[in-house]
Parts: sequence; C-alpha cells; structure tokens
Amino acid sequence: VQPVAPHVFKTAQKDSHAAIKIFQQMQKMKIARVGLLTSNTGFGKAGKEQIEKLAPQYGIQIVASEVYDKAATDLTAEITKLKAAKVEAILNWSIEPAQAIAIKNIRQLGLTIPIFQSHGFGNVEYAKAAGAAAEGVLFPAGRLHVADQLPPGHPQRAVLVSYRDAYEKRFKEDASGFGGYAHDAFVLLRSAIERTGGTDREKVRAAIEGTKGLVAVSGTFNFSPADHNGLDVDAFEMLTVKDGRFVRLVQR
Repeated sequence: VQPVAPHVFKTAQKDSHAAIKIFQQMQKMKIARVGLLTSNTGFGKAGKEQIEKLAPQYGIQIVASEVYDKAATDLTAEITKLKAAKVEAILNWSIEPAQAIAIKNIRQLGLTIPIFQSHGFGNVEYAKAAGAAAEGVLFPAGRLHVADQLPPGHPQRAVLVSYRDAYEKRFKEDASGFGGYAHDAFVLLRSAIERTGGTDREKVRAAIEGTKGLVAVSGTFNFSPADHNGLDVDAFEMLTVKDGRFVRLVQR
C-alpha cells in the first residue's frame, strides 16, 4: 500500500519545536544575545527562518548571524565575527560534520560561552568528533539517547529500550533518532492498516490522520486534520554532552 499519508515529520514544525525548546532553555539561563551559525543547506536555511521568526517572542536577540558552506573545514572566520559581537551564546544549526568543527573552533578562540546545537546534533558521533570541546554542548533531541535515564514509569521508556537494543544488536553501532524516524513511519502505517482492516488508500490515510496516543521512538503521536506533524514541543528533551556521551540536562 502507498497511502497518501500526511507528512509525518513536517520540517518547519519540527524545526520550530526545536528552536522553542532551545529558547526556553536560554531563558532559564538568562541568555539574551545570541550568535547564529547555519549551514548553506535546506536544513540550515529552514532553521534560520524559524529562529529569526521565533527569537523575539522569547526575548532573544540574534545579534550576529553567519552562513557557512556545508563542506567547511574551518569556521574560525565566522566565529571570530560572532565573538566580536559579544554574544552570550552561540547556536549552530546544521546536520553536517561541520558541527564538530564549529565546536572545536569556538573553544580554540577562547570562548567559554554556552554552545547550542540543533536537533541535527542527535548522533553521538558528532560529539566524539569534537572531543573534549563538546563537553557541555546543549541541544534538543528525542529521548532515545537517554532511554535508561528515564524514570521507570515514563511512557516512552519501554519502546525506546526495545528499539535501541534491537537496532544495536543488528547493526553494531549506536542507535540514533534518525533511524527512529523511519521506524516510527512504519509503526504509524502498520497501526493504521491494522485499525482499518485492509489496504484502502483513503481509509489508511484517514486512520493515520486520526492517530492518537501512539507511543513511538520520536514521541507520542497525536495527529489531526490541522496537525500532520503529530508531535509537540515536549517530544524534545534538552540534552547535554558529558564525558563524551549524551545525558539529560539537569536543571539548576
């Protein structure tokens, strides 16, 4: 079956949720002046648009903004400009290996301010590539990376542990939320087919749109005719890097 299904992960809505989660954390840390780095990709451009749109609502000023090539191997020039603007934190929005380079360059320039990354940082290999410089980096992500740190009664814990263990047993590598997206798409489709009892395209499409309370890797999905993303801001959790691993951020 190839149902005319809603976009499970609408980019703009997902980016806005990630940006909101970051801005909420910045508010808690009393950060107002932010320097922005974005890659020259569709992901970077979309993120930049959402950040610039939402920042004022949270009292955040983007006082300096630099766009860099996705294949960049050194971002010293761009970060030097952010440093000159006396930013209180730097937010990088990309999904390329340059994420790790940005982190290294920020610390090499002597900046000790907080570093925020987008949800595109949700692969521990990026943290490993940045080495010690990644310590303390903050970013929003799904809870797959911290499944064992969730309380026993958390609705996602069992699903996350099951998916993670099965993935890592088969592929011999750390599971990430990116593979979880594909997993969730199949779970949503299977659930819709089971509920409709067949493979009629329109019935399956309608069943996906009517999905409520489906617990998956990325969060608990609740769709509607007006919401084809199915996840809200709370699907993200703020994580940080500690000793080269992802951990839940302990709020002070």
